[in-house]
Amino acid sequence: MPYVFDKSVGQLPCDLEVCFAWWLVSDRTKALFEKLDPEAFVFVPCDVRMTRGHYDGPKFWLCDVVRVLDALDESQSRLRIGIRDDIRFLDHGQKYYEFLIFGGKLVFREQAIGNAHIFPMACQNSAVICDQEFKDACKVAGLKRIWFRDVLKI
Repeated sequence: MPYVFDKSVGQLPCDLEVCFAWWLVSDRTKALFEKLDPEAFVFVPCDVRMTRGHYDGPKFWLCDVVRVLDALDESQSRLRIGIRDDIRFLDHGQKYYEFLIFGGKLVFREQAIGNAHIFPMACQNSAVICDQEFKDACKVAGLKRIWFRDVLKI
């Protein structure tokens, strides 16, 4: 999949850019993610092109977090839980989570997480959850454009 870069309109992508349901990540982000939790991710190389000239910079990758865990302790969490009844959604007929704007909180079962450092939630896989070790490693590596929210303060 080509990612076209035009120098006249800005800079190269940061270390992590949201690209629909996937992430566009830099080579150094990929290396860190693979080191932290190699079973959590799948990467596809991107062909980076410039409108003029030849690109000879760092590689970029499409990244997907593929390990989905059903680890939420629903009884300890504060959120709405429902069954999707709208046929326009792919998860029609299935359970889904809706995070409360104020006063929400997510609590996870440690035994269900095991050694995982990062995972999408089973009933809300657009929500990617990571542990403090993963967050700290990204900060120490100086990765740009990776944001974190505290699940105890949604």
